[in-house]
Amino acid sequence: MSEMIAQDIFERYEVKYLIPKELKEVLLNELNDQIVPDAYGKSTIRNIYYDTKDFRLARISMEKPDYKEKLRLRSYKKANAEDEVFLEMKKKVNGIVYKRRILIPLAQAEGFFHHLCDLPEDQISKEIRYFCEFYKTIRPAVYLNYDRSAYYWKDDPNVRITFDENVQWRTDRLSLKEETGGREILEDGKALLEVKSRGSVPLPLARLLSKYRVYPASLSKYGAAYTVMTQEKLKEKRKETCLTQYSPQISEHSPYRASLYASAAH
Repeated sequence: MSEMIAQDIFERYEVKYLIPKELKEVLLNELNDQIVPDAYGKSTIRNIYYDTKDFRLARISMEKPDYKEKLRLRSYKKANAEDEVFLEMKKKVNGIVYKRRILIPLAQAEGFFHHLCDLPEDQISKEIRYFCEFYKTIRPAVYLNYDRSAYYWKDDPNVRITFDENVQWRTDRLSLKEETGGREILEDGKALLEVKSRGSVPLPLARLLSKYRVYPASLSKYGAAYTVMTQEKLKEKRKETCLTQYSPQISEHSPYRASLYASAAH
């Protein structure tokens, strides 16, 4: 286990934009002299989102309250037990995003959630412990990965610009030791642009977004995955209700039974 425990605290505004993939290259070409790749550059980000058994955190987030929070485990590569990963708490308060994270070995992070070991003795770890105690049934809920190109503004490193593509999610194989892959979140041909800053964005960037009519979009990757899960559960309930009501009167081999089941799925 590493003796070096890294931690970071962020406070910033985050604005998302859903754009055509081809526009990504256009924007990068026009911003070429004003942005620099960040420390991770191009990477595939892997996340495990934690939630309660009844997805309380996702449900709260979908209501768009003034205050919401989430907990996730993040790695920039397929991790082994000894590899260090980020355990992050992310809160949004009146439009401002606060992110607090620690860097610990994957084995320690997973062991904490299985009550096999503890986190370091620092302030952020205490907040994560309290978070888990408050929500009680916290467990891994969704694996979410995407390909990210990340940059910062040359004259103001506090301004970050990221492009996410191939955003995928699943509810099985919930470990950072696993390979990426899952169901797509974004529409074909779309990418997610995020601009992160402590205040207003640089004027050249604002003008460029206006030039190409790029407007803010309300999109949570985890929230989108939860929405699909909810919709599919509702469809399953409709199937069960429909078949329970009518199947006793319909022969198992009747063509009508098959069409009834198909119509219940829509």
